[in-house]
Amino acid sequence: MKRTLTAAAVFLFSALCLFGCRGKEEPSTNGIEFSKHRKIPKTDSVIVTKPQEMNAALTALELTKLMGNGINIGNTHEAYREKGMSTKEDPTVYERLWGQPVTTKALLDSYKAAGFDCVRIPIAWTNAMDYEHGDYVINTPMLDRIETVVNYALDAGLYVIINDHWDGDWWGMFGSKTERTRNDAMELYKAMWTQIANRFKHYSDHLIFEGGNEEIGNRLNDVYACSDSGFLSEDDCYRISTVINQAFVDVVRGTGSNNKNRFLLIPGYGTDISATCDERFVMPKDTAASKLLISVHYYTPWGFCGGPSVGKWGNKKETAEMNRFLKMMTKFTDAGYGVIIGEYATAAKSDGSKKDEYAIHWTNQFLDNCDYYNYCPLLWDCNTFYKKDINGFDDPDFRNLYFERRYAAQTSDPTGNAVVSARFEDAEKNAPDSLTDGAKIADAGGSVAWIMYNSLDYGVTYSVGDVYNPDSKTEGLVAVDSEITGPGTYTVELDFTGTEAGFARSFAFSAIGISNGEVNFPGYCIKITEFKVNGQPYRLASTGYTNADDGICTRMNLINEWVKDPPPEARSADGNMKRKRPTIINKDDMALQEMKTLSITFEYGPARQ
Repeated sequence: MKRTLTAAAVFLFSALCLFGCRGKEEPSTNGIEFSKHRKIPKTDSVIVTKPQEMNAALTALELTKLMGNGINIGNTHEAYREKGMSTKEDPTVYERLWGQPVTTKALLDSYKAAGFDCVRIPIAWTNAMDYEHGDYVINTPMLDRIETVVNYALDAGLYVIINDHWDGDWWGMFGSKTERTRNDAMELYKAMWTQIANRFKHYSDHLIFEGGNEEIGNRLNDVYACSDSGFLSEDDCYRISTVINQAFVDVVRGTGSNNKNRFLLIPGYGTDISATCDERFVMPKDTAASKLLISVHYYTPWGFCGGPSVGKWGNKKETAEMNRFLKMMTKFTDAGYGVIIGEYATAAKSDGSKKDEYAIHWTNQFLDNCDYYNYCPLLWDCNTFYKKDINGFDDPDFRNLYFERRYAAQTSDPTGNAVVSARFEDAEKNAPDSLTDGAKIADAGGSVAWIMYNSLDYGVTYSVGDVYNPDSKTEGLVAVDSEITGPGTYTVELDFTGTEAGFARSFAFSAIGISNGEVNFPGYCIKITEFKVNGQPYRLASTGYTNADDGICTRMNLINEWVKDPPPEARSADGNMKRKRPTIINKDDMALQEMKTLSITFEYGPARQ
């Protein structure tokens, strides 16, 4: 069936020259075979056949207050079919693919009883769509199953968010070098949301649609499902994200009934706070007034929130970092958009247990921020803390934390908001400078050199990032950092023998960092004179360069595979940038596979003129 260009596609064709008309049939370079597209069938609900009640006067800012705290049904409805698996399986088969049980009414009822007021249901719709062969029809059993789960949640008294999640990463089709594939990506997206929106168009405003997840951003270039992706620049990704988000709003509004005024959740750019606050990110236009929300995720610092490598959190810098990041989203609340923190969490330890009082402290400080700014946060959980075999928290601290923060409790206590505000405002002031005994604490304007480090398996870490933080480390790791007072020779070290394994395995990322180096010693360069592993000299594969990503912290990358070439502003101690590399370590070298100690000596001073 020959397609016509919508306004969104016309915009892409004229402004970006990235999407074009189909023209004659041609094979896609990503290997996808195209066939005639099936006509999108009628997908209206047979359960809710007339418009339910809507609160037309309710605004996005008022809604986020009512939604309270929420939780995700993680790794369940978005679990993705394995290669070669049929798109016609019973939907509950997909639900179990990543180790989670089938979602039950009892689970949704228990969420409400535990103190949650909303639930997010991440979904992989293309599990039931043979899109690889040009078929964008969602199988009816999948729509029926999701509708069943949505009704479990609504009947429990929860607000509900449904989205299209990672979904096998079909999103990479938008970054294809092949024009046909890019066009098909937009057709797929609009066909998907036409069917979803029609199924739920009569449902009340307790149901919220979210247009995507983390993929609407730089990951439009992902190659997982589209091998020739990577065609887009970052500016292109921002512009296409705008087009995708506008198409989402237009498609949903166009299905009529309650969808004319349904609250719609727009994914921020990659759901990253900084990238979403970039001026290139533009919210879509809407025919409904005050019905748009914005979604971001928060897993900072990653070593603490994303894995077991960091076990402590809560020093002054970390508290200030959290407060600074979350305050940035007031850019959107000030403009009338409700803010949803669609995912957040603290990771468990390697044995599956929580990170003691530090996880509770992080969560309380995070939720205090959300209460203070009127954001709606939803915990990411995959049977980690909320156990589905008992339909509840197995940890009494978390159980009490969320029950005390339920919407009903917060609205019934007139002093609650004042207490939260006071606690939030005093948190940074009262936080300790360090959680580590004997840590080197530079004054606000001082300079300290250290080794940023992530092991190859990310199981061991130390102060990764341009902000020096000696508390951001794996338990048992001992660091020797060096205060920088001027030109001279300095040594920085890491001792891994006290960690759980007694060693660290090679490098995923590492750099020498000097806090405030660009401010205190502008133009100075790092020159490595000695590099030792396990007390033995180690020969580097190449020579590094000095630069500063943030204009404040001086650094020399030791291994940074995300960077291919030195940036234009990079400098070198010998004044010669030839053969200088962002990766100067061979991570596969056998000498690096069981590192007990790492020692680097370097000269620091002005570059040779």
